[in-house]
Amino acid sequence: MSYNIADLFEHTVDAVPDRLCVVDRGREFTFAELDARGNRFGHYLLSAGVGPGDHVGIYAMNSEQWVTAMLGCLKVRAVPINVNYRYVEDELAHIIENAGLVACVFDQGYASRLANVAGRSPALTVFVHIEDDSGEDAVGLLGSVPFEVAVSDASPDRDFPERSGDDHYVIYTGGTTGLPKGVVWRSEDIYFALGQGIDALTGERVASEYSKAEQAAASETGLVFCVIPPLMHGAAQIATMSQWFIGTTIVLLPKFDAEDVWDLVDRYGINAMLITGDAIGRPLIEAIEAEPGRWDASSMVALSSSAALFSQSVKDRFLERFPNLIITDSIGSTEGGFNGITYAAKGQRIEGGGPTVEPGRDVVILDDDLQPILPGDDRIGRLARSGNIPLGYHNDPVKTAETFVEVDEVRYAVAGDFARWTDDGKLVMLGRGTVSINSGGEKIFPEEVEQALKSHPTVFDCLVVGVPDERWGQHVAVVVQFRTGESATVEELADHARTHVAGYKVPRELHTVDEIMRSPSGKPDYPWAKQVAESGTHLTDPAGN
Repeated sequence: MSYNIADLFEHTVDAVPDRLCVVDRGREFTFAELDARGNRFGHYLLSAGVGPGDHVGIYAMNSEQWVTAMLGCLKVRAVPINVNYRYVEDELAHIIENAGLVACVFDQGYASRLANVAGRSPALTVFVHIEDDSGEDAVGLLGSVPFEVAVSDASPDRDFPERSGDDHYVIYTGGTTGLPKGVVWRSEDIYFALGQGIDALTGERVASEYSKAEQAAASETGLVFCVIPPLMHGAAQIATMSQWFIGTTIVLLPKFDAEDVWDLVDRYGINAMLITGDAIGRPLIEAIEAEPGRWDASSMVALSSSAALFSQSVKDRFLERFPNLIITDSIGSTEGGFNGITYAAKGQRIEGGGPTVEPGRDVVILDDDLQPILPGDDRIGRLARSGNIPLGYHNDPVKTAETFVEVDEVRYAVAGDFARWTDDGKLVMLGRGTVSINSGGEKIFPEEVEQALKSHPTVFDCLVVGVPDERWGQHVAVVVQFRTGESATVEELADHARTHVAGYKVPRELHTVDEIMRSPSGKPDYPWAKQVAESGTHLTDPAGN
């Protein structure tokens, strides 16, 4: 039985063709209508010489055209490649060359930037632009075809050759450091690792490729789900597809704005939304707290966070405003898949690390010799998954060998996160080893300290990094964006942190900035924070405690 992403979507289309599928800036499409547009774009690609295995960049903000382009690619067995719309020319050139793009779908406003670097991939000859009011000359610069022209002139029929579970699905990720890398998945593997082919709560696999479509057909109406993070990040792509498999209506917005989100909740009766931690969660809750009577948000029943830190203090504010809201915090990575999930309760306290989650299927912790650490053994090790994992990194055999290892005939994805077991078999997530701080031989994970500091009333956002220390090797520095009109000393922040974490983990330096730098999905920019900490002025803890 083949578990192919395009097939799975089409099964749901056949089950609930007339159900609302996607909403984008007032435009509404049923499952059948979006399927037909995906077919049209797929036929356009074939007519332009794009075929199975070819890489097609999608360089745009969230829109119906983004997901239509993705579906069209998958239908003809081409590979959609997510391109970060914030990239400067050097970064854009890297992904064009590294991925070997043959085609690119892009927002018209990016035409000049794309034209300057398109030559880095000689095979890149097909350009399709999503029209906007930017005034950029996409046709003159690149010979680009307007998206609506591409789909209007092509066939809406679903008459493509048979697909396979071996078809590739590639997600480019920059993580917290380094140049973007393309993680290459088999379609079947990403479905079971991230797309809910394995139930996140029960660990059970679906019975067949039709199971989710049958689930969609069994419900009279589907949920209404708002995808807030940019589709250029894997978490948003996979959330969209996995919700579509069960017949959910997806509401998109081009760029995050808290008031716009609540407008959509009020207008469409949104039941659930995906966020990426505090970067989205904090502005959302503060907007509705500031104007509690402005929106009808009574339809909200669930809030899902993934891919970035979601602090307890922000969760508590959501639960104060929405007492019956189900809040889940999912832990995973583009390379490793789903690692675990936890439900939020008001006033939960983090003990001895980061989030504590129920582990996903096939999740293990490996010691320094790559041997499994069993529950009951509280040693810290590297988080890993076996089973459905990626094939590797595109065009990077060295990094592939480092991340995807085989031990005793079992292949693991070891993405770089550290964790430990609790006595009752839960996972305590400690953070990425590449940004951990070594102070006097003690390993400090930034997310644990950030979580403690974010509960201080003056702190709007912060990042924690290690800076050189003559005695200890490194000590903790914090880069803080204070709330408007608020401030605190490093001593006050350190005293507050001591109520949540051990004394050696508290900040010794404070660096104040107007805005914490994060990706559009909320992922922290640790290289930027380290540069701030090592070059800026700071206040130190005179007691050295």
